[in-house]
Amino acid sequence: MNALTFSEQSALARIAVERARRLVVARLLRSRALRWQYGAAQADQLLLVPQELRTSDPSFADELEQGLFGLGGAVAHIGNGSVFDLPSPSAAWARELHGFGWLRHLRTARESHGVARETVVEWIRRYGAGSDRTAWQTDVIGRRIVSWISGAEMLLEDVTADEYDMITDSLGSQLIRLWACRGDSAPGYPRVVNLVALATGALCISGHGAMLDKVVPQLGAELDRQLMEDGGHISRNPAIVVELLLDLLPLRTCFQARQRHVPDLVERSIRRMLRFVRFMRLGDGSLGHFNGMGATPFDSLAILLGYDPAPDQPLTEASASRYARLVSDDLVILADIGVPPPLESAGHAAAGALSFELSVGTQAVFVNGGTPGPADETWQAASRATAAHNTLVLGARSSARMVESSLLAQLVGGVPIRFPTRAAGRIEEQDDAVRLVSEHDGYVSRFGLLHKRTLSLAKSGARLEGEDHVTSGQANAMRLPHDVPYSVHFHVHPEITCRLGEDPGLVTVQFPAGELWYFRSEKATISIEDSIHFADLVGPRNTQQIVLRGACFGDTKIRWSFSKLGQIEPD
Repeated sequence: MNALTFSEQSALARIAVERARRLVVARLLRSRALRWQYGAAQADQLLLVPQELRTSDPSFADELEQGLFGLGGAVAHIGNGSVFDLPSPSAAWARELHGFGWLRHLRTARESHGVARETVVEWIRRYGAGSDRTAWQTDVIGRRIVSWISGAEMLLEDVTADEYDMITDSLGSQLIRLWACRGDSAPGYPRVVNLVALATGALCISGHGAMLDKVVPQLGAELDRQLMEDGGHISRNPAIVVELLLDLLPLRTCFQARQRHVPDLVERSIRRMLRFVRFMRLGDGSLGHFNGMGATPFDSLAILLGYDPAPDQPLTEASASRYARLVSDDLVILADIGVPPPLESAGHAAAGALSFELSVGTQAVFVNGGTPGPADETWQAASRATAAHNTLVLGARSSARMVESSLLAQLVGGVPIRFPTRAAGRIEEQDDAVRLVSEHDGYVSRFGLLHKRTLSLAKSGARLEGEDHVTSGQANAMRLPHDVPYSVHFHVHPEITCRLGEDPGLVTVQFPAGELWYFRSEKATISIEDSIHFADLVGPRNTQQIVLRGACFGDTKIRWSFSKLGQIEPD
């Protein structure tokens, strides 16, 4: 285990002190003597039921009838017993169970409404006193409040008067509990979840207008803190932007239904994030697999993009989030030209500096490995490595370093990364091409070398030329004490097939529909190797990668190209 640097120790101390301060304040505020100021601890009247934008899975109800309960990538076999009697298969499963987001899967299956009500009532009897640690984590409370309110029509139909009072009283009590301990929220997205839940509860439950007046400024401040000017999230994870939109759009509808002014920052945040989501899409509709992005939820994404008020006014650059986009004809390229986020937001960031993804028409071609789902957590470390991305690896090392601290991992919800400390990129328009010029210093501390990458996309959309330059950055070429091996990776989508051509520097890339492209390289040994696409809805899938290998003794340039059939040119 590497020792923490001074700056990492300072960051850890700062995060720990802030966490301790929030815990003290939260414990003070949730004391019974002070709870009176937060409003009534019961939901006397539900004024409206918010819209649920997260899509439902009808198969969930079918599995439930068979005694199966699948959450968080794990399936529990409950038979005819209670789901609460089982040991949790995983922490993710337990959090989803107590968050009740799964209730939405039962809405369309009317025969399952009774099961939903019975499970909620049983939860109140078992856990309503607040003793279970997982069930009463603040972001789990927040998700549960929104889930119960969104499913109120299902939960409150055909119930006895006692059950009605039990559910509504618990809902009101949880709202007050969350308001009292909101300062105990983990940094990042969980804090927004809690503030959205408080605002939703205050709008949907009578008697909490004073809470709404207090929570709105806090929600605005948190969005301002976490969102970039271009709509990206501070974590640089596109998946979090999708989740935020799925939370904020129904909240906006609640403001409108109550004839309340939608907070300006909420409205602006929604508009900016919708544009960012469009910016991060490849031609097949998927989002770029960068910094924690897993399988694209296409159904949710289609719903979200329907809310874009100006689809004909796309975002042209994401300079704050440090992503670049090149488009020519029907070829789209997305590239990561940024450094990792701050430590407290880097728990799921990846070492993918200067990596890119490419699609032709509706076919994704070169894709990063992406983040695996909860059922495949053992692949997390491998998926975050530089070698799982379409970029250069130097000395068989990642361009970033994991900060190994169990305390820090607990505080930020994952093992954060550091390096590179500097990355830059710019887009240049030329007569016949658009070019991205970028570099990062992730290998300077270990090898004294910079990685510079140039991607030049022909305006015809039929040819991409690339150059990966390993350099000391000095005016005079430097000779290293020993050769350093390099590898440049190009992971192809699982639907793509590759084969080596008769020319040793040529690879034929075939699309499912039969379209052929050529990949070729100079001054490197080219091979086709096994790879894994981690971010697939069905779990990690085997695929292929084109790899360029060699060794650099100092300044080294690796040139390569990707051309449509008939566009390949002799050297």
